[in-house]
Amino acid sequence: MKPFRIVVAGCGGMAQTWVEYALQRPDTEIVALVDVFPQSARKMQEKYSLSCPTFSSLADALQQVDANLVLDITIPDAHFEVALTAFAAGCDVLGEKPMASSLQDAQTMLDAAQQAGRTYAIMQNRRYLKPIRAYRDLVHSGKIGTPGFATANFFIGAHFGGFRDAMESPLILDMAIHTFDQARFILQADPVSVYCQEFNPKGSWYQGNAAAVCIFEMSDGSVFTYNGSWCAEGVQTSWEAQWRVMGSLGSAIWDGPQIYAEGVKDPEQQAFHRDVERMEAKFTWEGREGHFGCLDEMFQALLENRDPETVCTDNIKSMKMVFGALESARTGRKVLL
Repeated sequence: MKPFRIVVAGCGGMAQTWVEYALQRPDTEIVALVDVFPQSARKMQEKYSLSCPTFSSLADALQQVDANLVLDITIPDAHFEVALTAFAAGCDVLGEKPMASSLQDAQTMLDAAQQAGRTYAIMQNRRYLKPIRAYRDLVHSGKIGTPGFATANFFIGAHFGGFRDAMESPLILDMAIHTFDQARFILQADPVSVYCQEFNPKGSWYQGNAAAVCIFEMSDGSVFTYNGSWCAEGVQTSWEAQWRVMGSLGSAIWDGPQIYAEGVKDPEQQAFHRDVERMEAKFTWEGREGHFGCLDEMFQALLENRDPETVCTDNIKSMKMVFGALESARTGRKVLL
């Protein structure tokens, strides 16, 4: 019997990436496909020539097959039920972001995982890119001194259609989690407070607020600001955002393919503008990128009986940034996290 006996919950969207990953591993077996739309599960079954059964209910699937791992690629509103059902059946869960549709649900899911002694990790594929690893190393190389102020600009015009167009806060709830998590990863610090204003610009095709400005105070004393829009037509940033981290002795830039820093040559120099020297990023990380990189870490952690990097107890800190921002936007006040 293979170590990982997988039930795939949710057969649309990103599910193909997860299934293709699982099929590449010699230690995994997909034992069931689950989707509330049976035709979606059957379509995936046919696409990958899978012999496993299909179900419209995760609970039914877990009663009828021998599984120990659930891949949750359902919509955000379904994550709560999927996770609790899986933990009750003795399964670990690897799921898509965001962890939940509310912070209360996320905490309940975290508690359920711990009480069941199961692993719950969340996909944060942006952490597993060579550029972000190189940028984080550059920021903490000492070249720019101590980081004190970070900014991220995210401007994308994304015509998804479907559930995102109808969400109340599509940018913050469904997308900003990536950039917020990147900020924690880059700064190696956690959020302390947030002030946010979200809005829906003219020309937006979203029903809810598709743009936001956020100011976060971080645990290391630095400040992180986020400017974002999901209905920005023209002059778009990369999906990883446009970054600047300013430190006590210089600044580091990540703007698409450009990753470099400029640091003061001589901190004792007396001049209106002190002389600086440029340093390019070094790409030393050798792991796979994107979803496969994150999945590699998740599965390896399960094999080694340790917490994955994106375990729920860590990921909930990024979730607090999301829901703190939403609360601040709703109340018009700074929110402590």
